[in-house]
This record gives sequence, C-alpha cells and structure tokens, in this order.
Amino acid sequence: MRIPYHFGNKCLLLLIAVTGSFSAINAQQQQPLLLSQAIQTGLQNYQSIQAKKNYLHSSAELLKNTRSEYLPNVVASLQQDFGTINGQFGPSSAYGVSGTTSSGPSYSKQSWLAAFGGVYVLNTNWEVFSFGRLQSRIAYAASQVTKDSADLVQEQFIQSIKIAGAYLNLLVAETLLKTANANLQRSQYVQTVVIARTKNGLNAGVDSSIANAEVSKARLLIIDATTTQQQYNNQLAQLMNAAVINYTTDSTFLKTLPTMYTTTLTLQLNPQVNFYKSRIDQSNRYAGLLDKSILPGINLFGIFQSRGSGFDYNYMPSNNNYSKDYFTGINPTRSNYVAGVSIAWNIMSIAKIKHQVLAQQFISKALQNEYDLVNIQLNAQLVFADQRIENSLQSWHEAPIQYKAATDVYLQKSVLYKNGLSNVIDLQQALYLLNRAETDKSVAFINVWQSLLQKAAASGDFDLFLKQVR
Repeated sequence: MRIPYHFGNKCLLLLIAVTGSFSAINAQQQQPLLLSQAIQTGLQNYQSIQAKKNYLHSSAELLKNTRSEYLPNVVASLQQDFGTINGQFGPSSAYGVSGTTSSGPSYSKQSWLAAFGGVYVLNTNWEVFSFGRLQSRIAYAASQVTKDSADLVQEQFIQSIKIAGAYLNLLVAETLLKTANANLQRSQYVQTVVIARTKNGLNAGVDSSIANAEVSKARLLIIDATTTQQQYNNQLAQLMNAAVINYTTDSTFLKTLPTMYTTTLTLQLNPQVNFYKSRIDQSNRYAGLLDKSILPGINLFGIFQSRGSGFDYNYMPSNNNYSKDYFTGINPTRSNYVAGVSIAWNIMSIAKIKHQVLAQQFISKALQNEYDLVNIQLNAQLVFADQRIENSLQSWHEAPIQYKAATDVYLQKSVLYKNGLSNVIDLQQALYLLNRAETDKSVAFINVWQSLLQKAAASGDFDLFLKQVR
C-alpha cells in the first residue's frame, strides 16, 4: 500500500515534534537547579512565610482601626411602638430585663387604652482630648506592625539560610556519591588485576578475597552516599515546599571561590537582632499604654430627640383625647436637644494599673536579656565564621597537594603490584589514601562556600553570599 505524500509529510512533522518535545523535557530535567532559584521558590512557597505575611497584614489593619478611634461616635435611632401610658407614683426598678419608659397621668385604676408613638434620636459623643491615651494606643499598634514586619524579614532570612545550607549539603552529597562511584571503579580494576594474577599463580588466593571485600565495601559506600544524597534532596524539597524530585545542583561551586569575605553591615542590622529589638520596643509601648490609661478623658456630647404620640397633650382619663391612627402616633411633635462637655476619670484605676505597669516593665527587662544573649551568640558565631573561612581556605590550598601525592602513590603501588613487587595490603592502603584525598579535594571548594554562608548568617548580610552565586 502506498502512503500519500502529504500524509507522509504530516507523519514526519509529528515525529519531529514529538522527538523535539522529549528532547526538551530531557534537557529541562538535566538543567541544574540554581541556588538563587531554590531560594526564590522557597520564599514564595513556604507556608511559615505566608503565615508571617498574613500576621503583618492583620496588624496593619488593626493600626488603621486604632487611628480611626479618634472619630466621634454618631448614633441614629428610629423607634416606633404601640402601648399604654399608665403612670403611678412610687419608686420602681427593672432588674435583669428591660423596663418600659411610658409616661402619662396617674389613673385610679388600670387602663388598657393604647396608641402608637415614635422616638427619633441622634446621639453624638466625641472624646476630643485623651491626654495621650489615643496616641499611646496608636504607638502600640504601630509597634505591633513593626514587630510583625521584623518577624517576616527574620523568617525570610532564616529560610534563605536554611535553603542555602541544604543546597550546599546536597552538593556535597552528590560529590561524595561521584567519589564513591570512582572508588568502586578503581576497586573493580584492582579486583580484575588481582584475580588475573591469582589465576596465573602469581599471587595467593587470599589476595582475590581481599580485592572482593574491597569492591563490596565500595558498593556499600555508594549505598550510604546515595542515602545521604536522597536525604538532603528531600530536605531541600521540603524547604522549597516543592515536589520531591531528583534535583541536580550547580557544579560552579566546585570550580570557583568567593571573591568577597568581608561585610560592611553592623550586627545590629541582623534580621534576628532587629526582631528581638522590636519585641522590646513593643513591650515598652504597651507599658506606656498602661501608664496612660489612668488619665482622664474630655468628651463633647450632643443629643437631639424628637417624639410623637397618639395621646393628645390634654389627654386625661376623663376625656379620652387620643387616636389609634398609626401616622398620627409616629408624627414627631416634640423635640429636645442636649449639648455639653464632660470629663471622666476613674480615680481608683491608679491603684489597679500600677502593678500591671510594673509587670510589663519586668517583661521588657526579660526581653532585653534575650536580646543581649542573641547579640553575644551572634558575635561568637561571627568570630568563628571568620576562623572557619581562614581554615577552609588553607584546606583548599592543601587538598590538591594531598590528592596529587595520593594519586602518585596509587599509580606506583598498582604498577609494583602488577609486577609482583608489592603486596595487596600496600595497594589497598594506597587505594584508601586516594579515595580520602579525592573526597577532601572535592569538598574543599564547598567548605569555603559553607564558611561564607555561616558568616552571612551571623552578620545578617545574606547579600554577601547571594551576590556571589548564580
């Protein structure tokens, strides 16, 4: 059967498109995850950061609400009712339930005559001067915003450090896994040589057993290295709040060193220090708010009231001058207003608030102690970070020398063993030295980066680290 030409072209284009798609997916999977991408993903996705943002939004709205408290209270009320107006001389009081406010003449007996009525009230109350109480509430609400903002920045900073640390740990694990694979290849090569010489009667049979044990040990090291690599890969995925897949790290860290190791920022700008300082400021603001709460307040108030009633102004039990008409009852016919100024002060609040203020001041002192402790710890970590940077740079200089020497020893021992001039124990020792030297050489670069990350964490200058990576 002959396939039409145009149909064949379509199949060819489809095949090219599918092949290109698989190639693109494969290329994307092989693309390494850059550290900057990992940090950006974590800062966008991690739930604790989202929670801190929502706390900040909440405190910002509460600050707006506190500022609006200066506005006066204006209450409008419209009431329409139907009932009797029996009056009676004598004291009375309603307890637990709402009483009535009916007014009228006193009858010699109960009257059930009723009509409609209406009450219309406009009530205004404005605390025009609070002797600093409102300003204290606003300052306290603003300190809550400042604390929540510092908490968010601290959370983002700590999360960035955690992601960077997990990323470098994953890079170390990947490097150790490659080293373990290289060690297995060397062990298998030695095994091949030993078995060949043993079969030819040039070496004792125990040599092959030693070689077999060395290969098995190399495979066990690969299993351990794979487990470690999977552990840090999983940890990185959790910190990014992303899917657990096999991430590939950037090998640039294995080839380059940082160019900057000093920071111009003071320790007081560390996000963790700022957060602890904001807690002290908020506590002091709250103590000031409690202290101001004992002061009086000056209020301006005004009330305007209109009333309507179905009972006429000259209603008496003897003439029955009233109307049950609804619109007659609710039509306002009498109005009153009251305006004035008042000052209110709870004198006993001085004794009540005094101990609350003292308690809050002790809390401020406790927060100051924690602030001082954090400063001491970060200072010690900063000193150690500088020491670690210096030590890791020395290790970086020394690791290639060790690796070259170990390589020379391994080549020498392997040649001697092939020629029957050395034993398998010496060859095994040379293999062990080469494996250790290769491991030290592989992680020498990463140790420098980890030391710089530690300094960035202690100083609070994460840009010192981030601006030097991709």
